[in-house]
Amino acid sequence: MNSPTEAESLFTPRNFAAFLLVSLIWGGTWLVIRDQIASVPASWSISYRFLVASFGMFALAAMRREPLRLAPGGLRWAAMLGLFQFTLNFGFVYNAESYITSGLVAVMFALLVVPNAVLGRILLGQRITGAFVLGSAIAALGVALLFAHEWRSSPATLEEVLLGAGLTVGGILSASIANITQAMDGAKKQPFLALLAWSMAIGVAINTVYALAMDGLPQFDMRPSYSLGILYLGLAGSVVTFPLYYGLVRKVGAGQAAYSSVIVPIVAMVLSTLFEGFQWGALPAAGAIITLIGMVVAMRGRASAPPRRATPEP
Repeated sequence: MNSPTEAESLFTPRNFAAFLLVSLIWGGTWLVIRDQIASVPASWSISYRFLVASFGMFALAAMRREPLRLAPGGLRWAAMLGLFQFTLNFGFVYNAESYITSGLVAVMFALLVVPNAVLGRILLGQRITGAFVLGSAIAALGVALLFAHEWRSSPATLEEVLLGAGLTVGGILSASIANITQAMDGAKKQPFLALLAWSMAIGVAINTVYALAMDGLPQFDMRPSYSLGILYLGLAGSVVTFPLYYGLVRKVGAGQAAYSSVIVPIVAMVLSTLFEGFQWGALPAAGAIITLIGMVVAMRGRASAPPRRATPEP
């Protein structure tokens, strides 16, 4: 990656176009997930998604002439990512959307930077600044206001809203463990695309076993929108966006590229408003604005660059 003094501007036409495309694609994944779980158990939908994504990632690695085999010890790292990222994280997120709107899950997931920082401090020795703590607290207040609105306006009971929030927290913690795992020295020695591809394949195996045990034989929705959703999540949401995102990291630096984490929940909330009937008012508007301000403050106050992403947005 270029040093900070050599980094390009995010706002050159090519860089900004890549930034917007990544943010728009990842912002749209949350609503697509909602349709995926409407008629098929989450475990089977996750299995289909990452079956497509793993083949796509292997193909991308081959096209780039990157290694397909893992370095010694790589299977252990792939298994950890397969469990925490491509099984637990997505299992929590998919099921959370059965209880609360997709846009709210996306906004809450933006708080992933908080456990990333805490685990990074504990396991990697990364420093946490006062500005980061302040920004995180501001963002958490904004999310609390959004959840208060969800409880007041949604037909869901308080218990269901809290269950959706708890599942989202489970997804955030699982994703954070995966992010910190792949930031460790052993994981960083692995070919990145191959590590992702094998992690996804292991995740498919775990999800399939779980689905067979808990939901019975494979189920599939023959609607074109369901099949297109699988392709969108598996290919556009993973294989297409990764080269773009890491190209941005190399060109403009991890700090600027990470601002996609602010844009993604905005896109998700817009789509939730258009297609899920999310109702705006003073309380949710204030919550959304406070959350985004807190995210910007937290990211500007982050002492260390964010860890290498283990996965695209859910």
